[in-house]
Amino acid sequence: MDLPDVGIPPQLARRMSMAEQHEYLRTKLTRRRTLVTAGAVASGLLTGCSTDGNGSSPRTTASASSAAKAPGSAVAPFGRHLAFGADPRTQMRISWQVPAAVRKPYVRIGARPDDLGRRIEAEIRDLHTPGVTGVRPALDQYYVHAALDDLLPGTTYYYGVGHDGLDPAAPEHRATIASFRTAPTRPKKFVFTAFGDQGVSKAAAANDDLLLKQNPAFHLHAGDICYADVNGRGEKTDGYDPAYWDLFLKQNEQIARSVPWMVTTGNHDMEAWYSPEGYGGQLARWSLPDSGFDARTAPGVYSFVYGNVGFVALDANDVSYEIPANLGHTGGKQTAWLDDKLGELRKAVDFVVVFFHHCAYSTSSHASDGGVREEWLPLFAKHQVDLVINGHNHVYERTDAIKAGEVGRRVPIGASTDPTRDGIVYVTAGGGGKDLYGFPAGVKESYEGRVRDLDSVDTFQWTKARATKAETVEWSRVRYRGFSLLKVEAESGSAPRLRVSALAQNGERIDHFEVRRGR
Repeated sequence: MDLPDVGIPPQLARRMSMAEQHEYLRTKLTRRRTLVTAGAVASGLLTGCSTDGNGSSPRTTASASSAAKAPGSAVAPFGRHLAFGADPRTQMRISWQVPAAVRKPYVRIGARPDDLGRRIEAEIRDLHTPGVTGVRPALDQYYVHAALDDLLPGTTYYYGVGHDGLDPAAPEHRATIASFRTAPTRPKKFVFTAFGDQGVSKAAAANDDLLLKQNPAFHLHAGDICYADVNGRGEKTDGYDPAYWDLFLKQNEQIARSVPWMVTTGNHDMEAWYSPEGYGGQLARWSLPDSGFDARTAPGVYSFVYGNVGFVALDANDVSYEIPANLGHTGGKQTAWLDDKLGELRKAVDFVVVFFHHCAYSTSSHASDGGVREEWLPLFAKHQVDLVINGHNHVYERTDAIKAGEVGRRVPIGASTDPTRDGIVYVTAGGGGKDLYGFPAGVKESYEGRVRDLDSVDTFQWTKARATKAETVEWSRVRYRGFSLLKVEAESGSAPRLRVSALAQNGERIDHFEVRRGR
């Protein structure tokens, strides 16, 4: 198999910082090693050469022409990932990738792994990335999606994915059968996990292992999913390699094939080559709930209810002052929808959890986004949101309960807070696997087993003019510079609560607190 040069093309290097060049080379080398060990696309059976329209050198690729020459049995699906539909009790979306176009893809499902009698047709969403001379060749990728509706609540289903020439129910493919479980109608207790800023790395894979041990009902990903876009500015001049997505989906398949992966949109997920707002890639790769205001132009905006908790995913690129490529792209529609949705959920569930990428409150490298604060925090306060989860800053940081922009109540490790009285706790869970950040000079980490008595931190927030405004804050309660994830146990009944914990990559707890309403 011909492998790409791991150097940085000069045209691309001139647009990258030294840190970005280092990360590009590190990831390129990781990809090269993965290709060597995994073999060529489709187990080395598909080897068609193509040249992009700008005259780039040929490269090995799985093109549509090669698919016509290879039998369906030679095209192996990979990168399976699940997501709920709008109703997690009755709807599941199964997605996967194939290295070349196939005919008549489908899903088989059943109540037992040896009885996959129900067959559901799937659709292929092909994604073409044009080449850039001297930077990257053109690439065609093929993503497959099946919508499963009318499922039974609280039921385990087994499934396999296939196409003409490959039947997952055949004896030779039985090892690929996976399973998922729909949401129960009234679960007394369930666990979900969350992080952002994952990428492809040993640390990202280790976080996946930790995640799986928590046995979550589903996982929230707060954006900056893959980092195929190196710079994250949402511009065509960003360094970009869409093949990183192949590695990301392979890396996460061990979890995402059985645990619904509910993603939203970060700044590195604005891929400007596919659509005006850069979300054509997200639409091709993911099938997310269509419960937002516009699933085509804002696919990372949606809501769903699981048990006694309502979840709202937002696209913070729409309001970000720091990275303005998509600032205002929904024309206020997202914020209007958010107001209505929070009001609807507040009447229907015990708790409301909101997750999005850019931080409302953080002291790390990207600090806080003034656009998020101005546009959405008044609505969070109006509807008494119970927990806000962000990424963007590659650390774990947790605030006290914040009310009217100030500390409404201190929430030390192990404490309990009431959003109806104290305000809202904001969690930055950006330790998903990408290279870590730190905290301002002189500011020490403070976490379980290593608590620091520090009441104020000098930091900043981004303003509408893309300038930084210095601020001294007292809300930074827990700080941990390490890979980590968030684990939340939701309980219903006479005393409903959210038991929130943060776990370091070695499994040790670094933070925990409880959210209870109206105590």
